[in-house]
Amino acid sequence: MAAQPTPEYAPTPSRPLGVAILAVLVGLFGILIILAGVLLLVGVTVSYLGVPSGIAGISGLTLGIIVFIVGLIILGLALGLWHLRMWALVLTILVVLFELVSYGLAHDFVSFGFIFALILFIYLIAVHRHFQ
Repeated sequence: MAAQPTPEYAPTPSRPLGVAILAVLVGLFGILIILAGVLLLVGVTVSYLGVPSGIAGISGLTLGIIVFIVGLIILGLALGLWHLRMWALVLTILVVLFELVSYGLAHDFVSFGFIFALILFIYLIAVHRHFQ
């Protein structure tokens, strides 16, 4: 009886702890935004979640659909980070760069938000080799 050749699989990339934590936090945020969208769809004001009940004449139903879709996109980003997808890394870096530019334009360089975004940006660049 001949020995069966073992299939060669690509090694599974290890998930850095910081990326795992970021993916979970982004996922939780996405779930909160989805819930806010659902609440808007049923007519509940959720301004305490940072989602206004109406913007520039947009009805609660339309806004609820938009918020729900944004929540799904954020949840998809979290899944992409969890599975170490390159598109998720690029999108996350773009969002962090947008935050850094926003703080820079406000001349708010010595704030928790700016420092946290800068550390996150440097960390994501440092672990980019783990992404496919």
